Parts: sequence; C-alpha cells; structure tokens
Amino acid sequence: MKSPLLVATLLRADHSRSFQIHVGSSAGWDVTEERDQRVIRRHYGDWHRVERARAIFARAISELREEGWLDA
Repeated sequence: MKSPLLVATLLRADHSRSFQIHVGSSAGWDVTEERDQRVIRRHYGDWHRVERARAIFARAISELREEGWLDA
C-alpha cells in the first residue's frame, strides 16, 4: 500500500475537519474531506484535479490553523 499524499485532521471545541488524498484502489486518487463527520468523497483519474484539490486543502488547513484549530 502506498503512503498518502496528504492526511490532516484539525480540531476546535466540538468540531473537526479532516483532509485526505490517497492513491485509489483503481486507477486514480481518492480525495476525502470531512466536516464534523459529514464526508465528501471524490475519485479523480486526472492528476491536475488532484493537484488542485491538494492546493485547496493546504490553503484550508493553513487558514484553520490561523483561526486556532489544532492538529489532532
């Protein structure tokens, strides 16, 4: 199993946000975002979409940390 491209979980009070990008079991990548246990999953076969998702996740993680969210 290959290591993930990105995994981060942040917490604040009773809230959580989680971001994950993994190589998928079929051709492509699994991109997952969780907001307080509401899960949004996508499977991308196009690397450019994965790069875009990774940039969006990195920006969101940075902003959450600036707002006081802590790494789990």
